[in-house]
Amino acid sequence: MTEPTCHTVTITLLLEQSDDESVWRQAAAEKIGVEPSLITEIRLKKHSIDARRAQIKVQLRLDVAVNGKLPPEPECNPSYPRIPSGAKRLVIVGMGPAGMFAALRAIELGWKPIILERGKDAIARRFDLAPILREGRVIEDSNYCFGEGGAGTYSDGKLYTRATKRGPVRKVYETFVEHGAPSRILIDSHPHIGSNLLPNVVRAMRETILASGAEVHFEMRVTGFIRSSNGEKIRGVSTKEGQEFLGDAVLLATGHSARDIYHLLERERVRMEQKPFAVGVRIEHPQPLIDSIQYS
Repeated sequence: MTEPTCHTVTITLLLEQSDDESVWRQAAAEKIGVEPSLITEIRLKKHSIDARRAQIKVQLRLDVAVNGKLPPEPECNPSYPRIPSGAKRLVIVGMGPAGMFAALRAIELGWKPIILERGKDAIARRFDLAPILREGRVIEDSNYCFGEGGAGTYSDGKLYTRATKRGPVRKVYETFVEHGAPSRILIDSHPHIGSNLLPNVVRAMRETILASGAEVHFEMRVTGFIRSSNGEKIRGVSTKEGQEFLGDAVLLATGHSARDIYHLLERERVRMEQKPFAVGVRIEHPQPLIDSIQYS
């Protein structure tokens, strides 16, 4: 009797075979060196397509159980603690991805985030995009760049990086799934939420932040910093609307389009450093030419 074991295997199949679990079982059994009948459970962990040649192939990474069961996968449900009374306050300027994930992490650490966003919430913001398309008129603080979710909310929601040097990418994807993104993004090599789903995912993340006891303020444009009595520390911000927000720390998550914030930093003599960047070149060819090269 074969002892219960679990394995992770990578198999490559033709496109037309890639959805057939009986083919998965046969290919996995050959990799492991057991009879297909001994495989009791298979779980898809990663799916990628290789379309570089005429014969399209699909690479699958599978978790496979032999004579047993795979460990249960953790459920993707948002679970964040209530912010304790007297918690330290973190003023976050900007509610794009950086601001939202900073707020969630602050809640995990027992801090109270106070998010200030110059634009509107994701749903109201949708109506401010129409003047750009119909009249060529941009609403200064509510457009494709500014508003809840940042510049990506009304793009197509591509999530391409899996580079671990950029941080806990898997955790980011799981957070999106916890808030309504399709679980398929945990598997696909080039995951894609889609602009039809992303605004609701962003809204759900805001609801989690608020449910923990944090604050979110829309249509609040930061125009100044509030310093400590000796001038050495920034203790808060002031807004165009005439309000002040104080905290134990201030985090700027404004994105590259908030140029006025960079001018403010310069006026306040806050040290800044240029970030390295790369420039690429895109060359386009007619689709029929590409098809003839790729698929003969």
